[in-house]
Amino acid sequence: MTSTLSTAIHQAADLLRHSQETRTPCAPVRDLLPDSSIATGYAVQTLLTEGRLAQGRRIVGRKIGLTSPAVQAQLGVDQPDFGVLFDDLSCPPDRPVEIDRLLQPRIEAEVAFILGADLDTDDVRPDVARAAVSDVVPALEIVDSRIAGWDITIVDTVADNASSGLYVLGASTGRLGNRDLRDVTMTLERDGQIVSTGSGAACLGDPVTALVWLARTAREYGAPLRAGEVILSGALGPMVPVTPGAHFTASLTGLGTVEARFSGGTAR
Repeated sequence: MTSTLSTAIHQAADLLRHSQETRTPCAPVRDLLPDSSIATGYAVQTLLTEGRLAQGRRIVGRKIGLTSPAVQAQLGVDQPDFGVLFDDLSCPPDRPVEIDRLLQPRIEAEVAFILGADLDTDDVRPDVARAAVSDVVPALEIVDSRIAGWDITIVDTVADNASSGLYVLGASTGRLGNRDLRDVTMTLERDGQIVSTGSGAACLGDPVTALVWLARTAREYGAPLRAGEVILSGALGPMVPVTPGAHFTASLTGLGTVEARFSGGTAR
């Protein structure tokens, strides 16, 4: 890595860190980076992750993003990305989500996997991934962007921890086994009105395919998936803007429901 690129990576990380701390959206970090590759985006993300760990936060899982072909086409990419879930990002379903923690929140319904075993080989297959899942639960991911107006490219969102925000998990549904998650249908309601629909097939064709991709890719970047981690599969349908006081309920066939009610703060 050249000194110019290293300096730019630190500047991008500082910009995103300042945006998060001040709750003030910032300009796209791509404007700072001479190399707009995905690897450079992950270098910024890693730097931010190291800083958060130094502050005492713990990694509890990962999130997969850009699993929808439509979103990939919009950003001009042909692959998903991933971010890190920290211990303070999980929100209990029985308490309002504090919207003042967020800048420009949007919400999407997903499948969450709880791992009962490590996925630490370079040839993870679907059957191996399935066997490693100790629990499947419905989930709501509250995505967010530190980039003003969601003006992002692939390097921006990767650097910004895959536009992560918060998440809510529903109740346990048990081991994955041979269940076919492609057939899961999803309905997301806001205050009783349907605002998003989709299916398991919208997530890279199968949420298990997304898990396999993540296991292989995370290992390539030196951070393999470990037992006990929460894995958010990626959206089953379009994401929806969050407004103060809104109440969302996602229903996933075979997996049940998960809810998130937001406080009446002032998301920007």
